[in-house]
Amino acid sequence: MSVDCHLIEEKIASQPVYQGALLKAYCDTVRLPDGSEATRELIRHPGAVMIIPQLPDGRLLLERQFRYPLNRVFIEFPAGKLDAGEEPLACAQRELLEETGYSAASWEYLSVLHPIISYTDEEIHLFLARGLCSGEAQLDDGEFLDCIAMSMDELVASVLNGQITDAKTVSGIFWAQQKGLA
Repeated sequence: MSVDCHLIEEKIASQPVYQGALLKAYCDTVRLPDGSEATRELIRHPGAVMIIPQLPDGRLLLERQFRYPLNRVFIEFPAGKLDAGEEPLACAQRELLEETGYSAASWEYLSVLHPIISYTDEEIHLFLARGLCSGEAQLDDGEFLDCIAMSMDELVASVLNGQITDAKTVSGIFWAQQKGLA
């Protein structure tokens, strides 16, 4: 018997609310630990990857990209969604090349993030990419971004001054610090 069994909610029913190209929204009915019922609204996501690319000079490669939901340009590590049946490493390699033009000689799996546990099942797999070799970006149609390089000191300062607020990127900076990246 699980030590957490007094916390577990059991799905009774699930009703699709929206079925988009990327996201699917549901309204589920659940049985709570005390036997009562409640509803839970959630978004199903296919999963994603984020890459922490280290340039030969030690700086990290990031992107500046406009994000429509918040109507502003964000600084973030390269990232992208998993295609159906795609393995996270293959997705990371594809996304790094597509978005930045770089390929990496060395890949290290770091962890998985759950960015918004209150209403989505999204998982973001984190990778460290080293031994970068530059090439030409192959952006998707409708994708526009600038690549920038930042030192660890610049990254930390940008989190502390509110310039970097993307949660996955903030987590990536933590991972880069733990790996001793300068």
